[in-house]
Amino acid sequence: MANVAEQNQEMMFGHPKGLFYLFFAELWERFSFYGMRALLTLYMVNEVFEALASRDIAAAAVYASYGSLVYASTVIGGRVSDTILGMRQSIFLGGILMALGHFVLAIPGNLTFFLALAFIVVGNGFFKPNISTFVGSLYKDGDAKKDSGFTIFYMGINIGGFVAPLLCGWLGREYGWHYGFGLAGIGMLTGLAFFWSGIKKNVFGDNGLPPSQEVYEKKVLGIPQKYFVPILAFLSAPVIAYLLSAYQDIGGGNTFLGDQNIVNVIFKIVGVGILLYLGYIMSQCTPDERKKLIVAVFITLFMTIFWGFHELSGSVITLFAARNVNLVWIDAAQTNALNSMWIIILSIPISLLWGYLSKKKKNPPTPYKFATGLALAGISFYVLALSGNSADESGMVPFSYLMIMYFLLSVGELFMSPVGLSKITDLSPKRIVAFMMGIWFLSSAYAFQVVGFIGKQLAIESTDINVGGLQTLNTYLGGFDLIAKYALGASVIVFILSPILKRMMGNVH
Repeated sequence: MANVAEQNQEMMFGHPKGLFYLFFAELWERFSFYGMRALLTLYMVNEVFEALASRDIAAAAVYASYGSLVYASTVIGGRVSDTILGMRQSIFLGGILMALGHFVLAIPGNLTFFLALAFIVVGNGFFKPNISTFVGSLYKDGDAKKDSGFTIFYMGINIGGFVAPLLCGWLGREYGWHYGFGLAGIGMLTGLAFFWSGIKKNVFGDNGLPPSQEVYEKKVLGIPQKYFVPILAFLSAPVIAYLLSAYQDIGGGNTFLGDQNIVNVIFKIVGVGILLYLGYIMSQCTPDERKKLIVAVFITLFMTIFWGFHELSGSVITLFAARNVNLVWIDAAQTNALNSMWIIILSIPISLLWGYLSKKKKNPPTPYKFATGLALAGISFYVLALSGNSADESGMVPFSYLMIMYFLLSVGELFMSPVGLSKITDLSPKRIVAFMMGIWFLSSAYAFQVVGFIGKQLAIESTDINVGGLQTLNTYLGGFDLIAKYALGASVIVFILSPILKRMMGNVH
């Protein structure tokens, strides 16, 4: 259906016009998400857990659990979209839940804090995998413009990610945390308005409708599934809020559980379940489909490693910026805009580079791009590890090191994430493409488990709001050096595997 619809689509700048409506919808959704994320760790350290000497550890645990659940929910949301709601209804349901979460977050109080995070978790599960899958559905299979289309879409994500920390961070600093969170909610509603406008103007053709009207209307407990799913989504929020609030470690390090909280344990169990289900899906596939799915799983694994280090930007690196960086013009929350700033600057040049190399038949296969991205991630953290050589007597390092680090990390991201998004849609059988997109985002869920682990290792034990100095600097620099070594080691492994993966991809480049 997608290919037929595409033949009649109106084009703009060589791409389907629907791409640009999805571009703006995702821009404002990411505005809401990254605006909140820029404030989240600092808010927890300075407000929610301010009385705890172990506030860094508590914040790291909640941040990791929240991030893991946010992206894990995409697997369920993708599957529900594939089988019941379709992409359009899933995006609307997710957007409404996320907006509600941001507005609840604007209400002071620990109870509302965890409930708000829960609504965002559920909403993101429906919104995130489906809007990305929607982009892929606008192009024919094998269309050379798909990679550049995803890169343009990715630039929209990062425009939102750039502006949001600056505005929400400023509001949070000048008027209070909750004003910043409230602005994030307004951003989410704006994104839904753009998406609705695209539907009214019929720029999406027949894409995104429920897969089966019969299933869509089928009743469960006397309620049509089109209503039953939203009801169940709302009712799941209190359960998720409880899981997020149970951030204390269980086992105390003296049992087989170690220093795990409830969400850590759940993710270990879910991970086994996902692998078993993927094995079942592969057993039902043709040999060619199976090879491509194996490559998709490997790509997702590589992305997990990258995101595990990249997502430190919202936690450890934000705290490092607050405590040990001589910031210029911006505060620690606003440093979350730096990654997106570089993505905006570099997206079009790198998109044009892939197009140019494709015409010359010299475009590197996806596995080699992934290996290069991991190498750049390692070098970026090595730059931070070297920043201690320029520290002053109070343990403050020049802002330029943070700028260079984010530049290198952003180039690595552009070598991996938008290309990976495109390849997941190419490598996955059409009947499970939204589910596989959910698996793709699950890489970020498990990456946040890495973020939580690293955050706990680099935690500073103090209730002093002005904590910093040489002691915290040495803690952070040692961690950055170790991260660099692991990332570079992973890059070498991917380079070695690349020829095998290239052959398994077949005609997918």
